Amino acid sequence: MPAYNAGKYIREAITSVLEQSFADFELLIVNDGSTDDTADIINSFNDERIVILSQENKGVAAALNNGLRHARAPYIARFDADDVCYPYRLQVQYDFITSHPYYSIIGSGVDYTDVNGDLIFTWQPDALSHNQIRQLSYRICPFIHSSVFYKRDTVLNAGGYNELAYTFEDHFLWAGILKHEKAFNLNQPLIKVRLNAESVTIDEKWRTGKFRQIKYNALRKGSITEAEGRQLSEIGIKQLSPRIKKGAYYALLGKKYLWNNYQPEKARENLLKTLSISPLHLKNYFLLLMSFLPERMLMSLYQLGKRNFRLADAELPTAVLNQNELNYGS
Repeated sequence: MPAYNAGKYIREAITSVLEQSFADFELLIVNDGSTDDTADIINSFNDERIVILSQENKGVAAALNNGLRHARAPYIARFDADDVCYPYRLQVQYDFITSHPYYSIIGSGVDYTDVNGDLIFTWQPDALSHNQIRQLSYRICPFIHSSVFYKRDTVLNAGGYNELAYTFEDHFLWAGILKHEKAFNLNQPLIKVRLNAESVTIDEKWRTGKFRQIKYNALRKGSITEAEGRQLSEIGIKQLSPRIKKGAYYALLGKKYLWNNYQPEKARENLLKTLSISPLHLKNYFLLLMSFLPERMLMSLYQLGKRNFRLADAELPTAVLNQNELNYGS
């Protein structure tokens, strides 16, 4: 678990691990240069299974690589400092991977919550079996990072997390590993992932076109240069302002309450909040209008959009694809 200024949530996250039905684990917490009370809260726990690593603030990928180097167990369960694992999470994933040893990565379904911990929607994987996962577009991340349970050596042998792949270090890692290793997604939600405006990752549609172009080209090629990594980091750092992150948070909630858990009143409430923060995001006006459509019509449009997007991905040349993916709004 990497942790950076997670004082508001980390106590609940740690407790959710210590209360696991599977008890034979070490909880490696990498304190990534926190300046709040994160370290004090971690130290308030008296459990010999907790191992604390401290480093200067270097970001999620560097923190994860540090944890991997120090981990002693053959399996790694990933999650963040504002997530909550269900009590059976480790047992379910451990039992599955040990009874199916030909798999190297196991993902799961996820319950997404808002900043207060209230359920927004349940995410179920786009693909379950290894063959289905391999058929996904390279632009679709096959796992929710906080849900994965994997063989430590598999990730280390792949070079760990690429620290140049700013905010998509997991997606980049899977893209390389899945060329040689097998994976599986469990449909069952095993963790609650909290969406909040303070998280490092913001809704992708709020990223610049240049950011997305570099990202998807890197995923397609399977490589990323230092110059590209610097560009991604520079763009990302400029977008770390509280205003942008808050706007992206409300926009994401608005979309999820339209597409994934049809509650149009809540969708409108959040879309109006994001428009008050960033009134020039025209797509949010379009989503606001769509929130007045009947559920059946809205779902039909959503499925049509997804289907057309996947067809374009399969049929268009790369140069055209790159332009399309910058313009498409889900």
